[in-house]
Amino acid sequence: MLRIAIVDDEELARRVVREYLDGMAAVEVVAECANGFEAVKAVAELRPDLLLLDVQMPKLNGFEVLELVSRDVAVVFTTAHDEFAIRAFEVHAVDYLLKPFGADRLAQALARARERIATRVALPVAALAKSAHPEGGTANRILIRDGARVHVIPVDRLDYLEAQDDYVAYHADGQQHLKEQTLAEAEASLDPARFVRVHRSYVINLDRVARVDVDDRGNHLALLTTGARIPVSRTGHGRLTAALADWAG
Repeated sequence: MLRIAIVDDEELARRVVREYLDGMAAVEVVAECANGFEAVKAVAELRPDLLLLDVQMPKLNGFEVLELVSRDVAVVFTTAHDEFAIRAFEVHAVDYLLKPFGADRLAQALARARERIATRVALPVAALAKSAHPEGGTANRILIRDGARVHVIPVDRLDYLEAQDDYVAYHADGQQHLKEQTLAEAEASLDPARFVRVHRSYVINLDRVARVDVDDRGNHLALLTTGARIPVSRTGHGRLTAALADWAG
């Protein structure tokens, strides 16, 4: 039995897909979601095998949904816009259905999904995160899943990022949110003119820097406007000094 969640902000589109699936064997629709937040919640609580996922949706687009969900869920993108096809396959989508599509084409996609599930290929989360914003662009918000909930943090609110084992802690508004990724992946999604790697474990928002001090042992520290004291390595100090000069200019 292939357990499927249909994700599309258009009710008519969801209804058409469900009608197609009702005529297929060994298929169970476990959820219908009208937006990305509902999709993330459904995956966390119901653990479907496959998402039939629209790309263009309000609040969270399809790529952002995939960044937040389980790494072992298969995905077939459904959309009326073929310009997303290349990006869809770059993030290892099982298939890409261009609307309007028929029952036969959907059945073909489900067959491919069964093959993918059998091979247990995990989602390439770093590639998904990169695809969530336009090529060559940087993120303007950070999406973090906490169980079935999603935290949306505008990058302007970030104070600093801290590596913690297999996670990155995003510090903003006096709170800490953990996301499973490397600090290098997190840094790559941010504007390098605003966020600087000052230590192997820290990336800081230049707008939060109050001053740079030296402690009794000769180590550099970045003092943030929030009161946080961030260690700065020798290499990081060079990057920070250059970045602050550009930032001030």
